[in-house]
Amino acid sequence: MDTPIVVMLVVLAIVAIVAGTFAFRSRGRIETTIEPAPARPPAPVEPGLVDAIPSDAADVPAAPVAAIELFEEPSGEPVKANLRSRLGKTRAAFGGYLRAVAGRRIDDEVYDELEEALLLADVGVATTNRLLDGVRAQVSANKVTDADAVVAMLRGEIEAMLSDSVDRSLRTTPDQLSVWMFVGVNGVGKTTTIGKLAAQRSRAGGSVMLAAADTFRAAAAEQLTQWAARAGVDIVRGDEGADPGAIVFDAMASATSKGVDLLLVDTAGRLHNKNNLMAELEKLRRIVDRTEGALHEVLLVIDATTGQNGLQQAKQFAEAVDVTGSVLTKLDGTAKGGIVLAIQAELGLPVKVVGVGETVGDLIEFDPAEFVAALFEG
Repeated sequence: MDTPIVVMLVVLAIVAIVAGTFAFRSRGRIETTIEPAPARPPAPVEPGLVDAIPSDAADVPAAPVAAIELFEEPSGEPVKANLRSRLGKTRAAFGGYLRAVAGRRIDDEVYDELEEALLLADVGVATTNRLLDGVRAQVSANKVTDADAVVAMLRGEIEAMLSDSVDRSLRTTPDQLSVWMFVGVNGVGKTTTIGKLAAQRSRAGGSVMLAAADTFRAAAAEQLTQWAARAGVDIVRGDEGADPGAIVFDAMASATSKGVDLLLVDTAGRLHNKNNLMAELEKLRRIVDRTEGALHEVLLVIDATTGQNGLQQAKQFAEAVDVTGSVLTKLDGTAKGGIVLAIQAELGLPVKVVGVGETVGDLIEFDPAEFVAALFEG
C-alpha cells in the first residue's frame, strides 16, 4: 500500500477517536471520583468558606474558582454561639420601637409604631397583620389600657407562632444511611453550611460523606472538597459540568457500601426561577428515594439579609421540592431577623438551623425561646 494512503488512514482514525471522545464528554456524564478522608484528623482550626457568586447571577457565565477567606477559630472544641448575643442588629432596630411606646396609653399611634417595627424587621405584611390582630383581640377582651401590656401581648403572640407543633430537629435514623439535601440560590451559603454541619457531625462521632452535585458553579466542588478535608470526611465529586444525577447515584452507592451514617448533598442554585433547575432537583430527589427511607431532610438555605426576597425564594423551592425546613445564614449581620416569622407563618416551614458567625460553632440549632428573648430583652 502506498505510504500517502497509509498516512491518510492513520490521520482519519485519530480524528474519529478525538471526535468520539468529545461527543461523550459533551453529554455531561463525566466519571465521578471519591476522595477519601485524610488519614489524620483535621486540625482544630476551621476556616469558613465564602460563596462567591451572588444570587442574582442567573445568566452570568461561571466565574473562576473563588478565592477562599480563612477565619481563624480558637483551638479546642468549638463553642456553641449564643443566639441572643448575636442578634444585636435586629434587637436594636426592633427594641427602639418597643422603648418608644413604653409607658404610654394605647392609641392608634402605638399600633402604628408596632406595625412599623415588625415590617422593618421583615416580618411581612400578612404575618404582621396576623400578630397585631391577635394583640387587638386580647386588648379588647381584657380591657387593657397601657402599652406595656400590649408589648407583652405581642411577645406572647410571637412565642405562640414559633411554638406551633413543628419538628425543628435534623432527623436521622440510627444504623442506616440518612440523606440531607440542600437547596437554595447561589451565594446564600449552602456550601459553607454543609461543611460546618459535616464538621459538627464528624466531631460528634458520626460517619459523614459529602456529594458535590453542584457542578454548574466552578467554586462549589473545590470549596466542598476543602471542607471535606478539614472535617475528615469522604466526598464524591465530578468535573465541572458533570451530570449531577450521576454524582448523587455514585454517592448513594458509596455511602451504602461503606456504612456511612449521613450523606450531605450539595445542589446547584443558579436559575432558581427556571424550570430546568427545578426539574433537576426533582430528579436528584428521585435518585435518593430509590433507597427507601434514606431521605430525611430537604433543607432550604436562605440568606437572612435578603429579607422578603428570601421568602420568595422559599416559595419557589417549596413548589418544586418537598422542603422539610430552612437554614437561615448571616442572621447576625441583619436587622431583618423577622424573616424567621414570615417563613414559618406563610409557608409553614420551620427554621431548623441558623448561622450567626463564621466559625463552625456559629451554626446552631434554632431556639424559638432564645430568639424571642433576643428581640424583647435588652
